[in-house]
Amino acid sequence: MAQILLKDIRTLATVDEKDTVLSNVCVRIRGNVISQVAPDLVPEQGERVIDCSRHVVYPGFVNTHHHLYQTLQRCVPRVASAKLFDWLVGLYEIWRHLTPEAVYVSSLVGLSELLMSGCTTVADHFYVFPKDQPGDLLDQTIRAAQELGVRFHPTRGSMSRGRSHGGLPPDEVVQDAESILRDSERVIDEYHDPEPFSMVRLSLSPCSPFSVTGEQMKEIASYARTRPGVRLHTHLAETLDENEYCLKVYGMRPLAVMEGLGWVGPDVWYAHGIHFNDEELDQLARTGTGVAHCPSSNLRLGSGIARVPEMLERNIPVGLAVDGSASNDCSNMMLELRQCLLVHRIGTGVDRMSPRETLRIATVGGARVLGRDDIGTVRPGMAADLAIFRLDDIGLAGALHDPVAAPFLSFSTGRTDYTIVNGEVVVDQGTIVGADLAWVIDEANRIAARMLQTASIRTGFDYLKP
Repeated sequence: MAQILLKDIRTLATVDEKDTVLSNVCVRIRGNVISQVAPDLVPEQGERVIDCSRHVVYPGFVNTHHHLYQTLQRCVPRVASAKLFDWLVGLYEIWRHLTPEAVYVSSLVGLSELLMSGCTTVADHFYVFPKDQPGDLLDQTIRAAQELGVRFHPTRGSMSRGRSHGGLPPDEVVQDAESILRDSERVIDEYHDPEPFSMVRLSLSPCSPFSVTGEQMKEIASYARTRPGVRLHTHLAETLDENEYCLKVYGMRPLAVMEGLGWVGPDVWYAHGIHFNDEELDQLARTGTGVAHCPSSNLRLGSGIARVPEMLERNIPVGLAVDGSASNDCSNMMLELRQCLLVHRIGTGVDRMSPRETLRIATVGGARVLGRDDIGTVRPGMAADLAIFRLDDIGLAGALHDPVAAPFLSFSTGRTDYTIVNGEVVVDQGTIVGADLAWVIDEANRIAARMLQTASIRTGFDYLKP
């Protein structure tokens, strides 16, 4: 059983109901839970003591939407300035060459980067299943998460509409309805744990309401609700093109389409949610439907700015997310906090997003979106998930008037000194414990180059040119 004492913490942001900030306090960890928060705790025999007298400690951040496999397609010149649909069409030609090795290594890359930026819980959306590859690609993301020790919410994604049926992806990466439901049942049976403090919880997540049929959306929702703790996730209201598509094909806006398919409620969360109108925000609030806010990705693709301050005013569940690395180019959760803090000062007012509100979105907000009441705050009885950042950094010199906000408002390295998940130290003095990062980096670069070259040869396009 883990026995850890965080001694003499310079600043502790508890992110409780009152946003309590404590100074010169200790946190004791027993097993996978926080057992004490008090000043002047005396080290006990067998206890690892971590001196936090120059640190700020947060609850571990919660990333509510990612595509880990995309870490191998960062900074691809050909799609660097493309809008969402053009960006997808270009990248699908690369993703059709995904292998188990590529998924595993890309997951190690993204999860390591997240852990090193203070993120302890990760929801990942995996939905690309090439027909010529084994069916266990989602399993490779779970394998990586378990090796690194991250609290993981993989979502079994799906697409059944290929280009021959009016969809965007090549037919080679879509599946039929029976295969989707059969594998969804398999991964839930094998990995899903709905119990408190669980390390793996599954959700079901069609890529979008127009990447599978309406009947499939209904079947997936119906099946998920027969399994305790299995939630529903998809992209929605990300672009104006999506609104126009739904109006043309269905005669209604995207949220109305989802409502008709049974895809609203407290067990549902959407990625992005940029283009909701006032009535739709009210509906999200009434139904308790959540939103994963992806500010960097939304800016990178020129999609827009989600109305997060208004969502929070309506008590809509909102969590923070880095989104896939191909539309963000990094998986740094601390940088995402800064982006969230800054972007909402445009249009809505400089006083509409405070550092404390941003921190709440990244912690208890994300916990609420994922349906968890055991993470997101620091108090006895909660999961021992903690992000510990040094304050004696040149980038923070002169910024300690507010040591809670300084690491993301002044943004220095965005790297933790220690990250603790489920009572285990998974980043130790800035170093990932569960992987050889030199090997991971070399493998990621090798596989990424191979996939780009293969796609360039197949399509005749040079992906290295804008």
